[in-house]
Amino acid sequence: MIELLQKVRVIDPVSQIDELFDVLIADGYIQAVASHISDIHSDTKIRDCQGLVLGPGLVDLYSHSGEPGFEERETLLSFLQAAAAGGFTRVSILPDTSPVIDHPALVAQLQQKRRGDIRDREKINLAPPASPLPLLHVWGAITLDVAGKQMTELADLAAAGVVGFTDGKPLENLALVRRVLEYLQPLGKPVAFWPSDRQLAANGVMREGPDALRFGLPPIPASAETTAIAAMLELVATIGTPVHIMRVSTARSVELIASAKAAGLPITASTTWMHLLLDTKAVKSYHTSLHLDPPLGNSRDVVALRAGVRAGVIDAIAIDHTPYSYEEKVQAFAEAPAGAIGLELAFPLLWQYLVETEELTALELWRALSTSPAECLGQKVSAILPHQPAELTLFDPQQSWKVERKSLYTLSQNTPWLGQQLKGHVLQTWC
Repeated sequence: MIELLQKVRVIDPVSQIDELFDVLIADGYIQAVASHISDIHSDTKIRDCQGLVLGPGLVDLYSHSGEPGFEERETLLSFLQAAAAGGFTRVSILPDTSPVIDHPALVAQLQQKRRGDIRDREKINLAPPASPLPLLHVWGAITLDVAGKQMTELADLAAAGVVGFTDGKPLENLALVRRVLEYLQPLGKPVAFWPSDRQLAANGVMREGPDALRFGLPPIPASAETTAIAAMLELVATIGTPVHIMRVSTARSVELIASAKAAGLPITASTTWMHLLLDTKAVKSYHTSLHLDPPLGNSRDVVALRAGVRAGVIDAIAIDHTPYSYEEKVQAFAEAPAGAIGLELAFPLLWQYLVETEELTALELWRALSTSPAECLGQKVSAILPHQPAELTLFDPQQSWKVERKSLYTLSQNTPWLGQQLKGHVLQTWC
């Protein structure tokens, strides 16, 4: 198919472009980008894209798939469909499935399952029909059964094609972390850690401060994160293996990471989308989808995280999509499992509350959701230029839609935005 997108706003973090262009796409490639394209084939599909935005396909650093093991929460197909509907062309799933992704055979099985899902989807014409399923990457576990005790066969998992290594859980045995960093040096694969001191966090469920006292919920001090980050940075300074720091949630963490980067340490960092939008005051509703780990920060944390994204101290915004069934989430706040869905909601909400309010520029947001997460994974995203692959997302920032069961492709509904009207909708992806 040949498509001409006329007068579309092109946002390209690679070329640092935010301008109106005509874009011609054919056979999976960008054929032309110009202020006006008139020399086209007779069977070209012409689309008036005034008011629409085109950028590189979005890249999610880490999220949870229900399959294998928890298919009532999410199947691999529903996960990939939700990602496509949210504008993502590449996704990376965490290894805490059942069984855990700690063996090369499971990596191959998941990729084979994706190929089968693509075939099934084509046969029964599953939506979203305008968007192909995104490319699936798989994180390999650092430790067997993500139990934090015994290292997996890292070299075998690397040979099987994992995108990198993480447990997606705090690894508190610093001797083991040091050994992992030493073993991983020759493999050249990304490694991601979630620094959190679980003894300091104890049984807490929200950030320590006046709101935790007001709401009567067990607190988690910011030091549970910052002390663990400080220890991680010392190991990186000693050993030199590049590390990605996941789920940054405090203002002090941003300061530590900024100082480490200024000193030349080979680190990257990410926060999650909800930590950029909400603070502890939101927990007043006791909505269990606001029970996150790490917990939502206070207002100072949110300001620092947004500034960190703007400055590039926080390289990427991760979705950390965490589906749970209705039954699992209908409990008291402190007893409900931590996490919320986000693949279909993150981009519209971030655009609405950060770009439209001028907290971030469109380029800054798109960079943190596409080129930067790709770089954290050791990958590249192509510029929106002629002869480059068409890996793109088309977004309508004005289209309204309601978050409800029938409008979502994910099987789970654990989000505080359920039942609400959102502004901004992904129309199509190419990949």
